[in-house]
Amino acid sequence: MAELTDNRVMELTDTTPVHLIHVDPDVNMARFYGIELQPTLFGEVSVFRTWGCIGTNGQAMMVTYEDEAQAAAALHNLEKQKRRRGYVPVGE
Repeated sequence: MAELTDNRVMELTDTTPVHLIHVDPDVNMARFYGIELQPTLFGEVSVFRTWGCIGTNGQAMMVTYEDEAQAAAALHNLEKQKRRRGYVPVGE
């Protein structure tokens, strides 16, 4: 039996997953936004996003990048964008 010597195991950073919410009772808004990195079977990394109204399944989108650095940069950009729009981490 051949022994696998490929040690390219993706080590996810401490930035994943990110769970954000935006609740504003004055305008009847209660939304969530989730972002996480997921490895693919082909050595790439996907940024998996979910969003919608709290209490629903919401929607999902996945974008695949060649390496973890690109995917992590995309995750940070999305998180920064959502925080500018008023989203905060769950529990704050």
